[in-house]
Amino acid sequence: MSAEYIIRHGAPTLAGIKTGNLFPCTFSCRKDFQEDLRRMNQVLVPKGLRLIPLRMEEGKALLYLFRPASLDRDLAQEAARDLLRQAGYADLRQRPCLRELTRRLKENNEFPHEIGLFLSYPPEDVRGFICHQGKCSKCSGCWKVYGDEAAAKERFAAYKSCTASLCQRHAHGDSLEHLTVPTPS
Repeated sequence: MSAEYIIRHGAPTLAGIKTGNLFPCTFSCRKDFQEDLRRMNQVLVPKGLRLIPLRMEEGKALLYLFRPASLDRDLAQEAARDLLRQAGYADLRQRPCLRELTRRLKENNEFPHEIGLFLSYPPEDVRGFICHQGKCSKCSGCWKVYGDEAAAKERFAAYKSCTASLCQRHAHGDSLEHLTVPTPS
């Protein structure tokens, strides 16, 4: 797993404009992969980010790059808490929520719909996706939009622009550490 891969798939989170990104990663040796994760986290953790596997199978992992402080803020929204309660989450603190999400991902090949709450999707769009079973959205980009379409389109454009910018800067020599914006204290 290279820094370029993390930047390409997690730029908005690295830049501090998104709580988290979720992306797949392949590996040939579990031990080497775990060492890659440790190495990446040595750069990310001091900046206020974490990179963790939410699901691992033979040669494949589903990685979650996130800002714990931002996730706490997102999960503290009453609309998000309501959705998590309705989905069966008993303990709404961050770590128990991540454990429950990980358990659900391991037990089912489909993504639990509440996963959007961990990825900066507006709760109204997560609720809309659940209620409408993924149909009848106003538009779609990084997620299906059921609420504020204009705001969502602005965010989609910001994420795309951020990814292009960070990838270009990395190609011109900026390191993962240099490109990662620290979480404010």
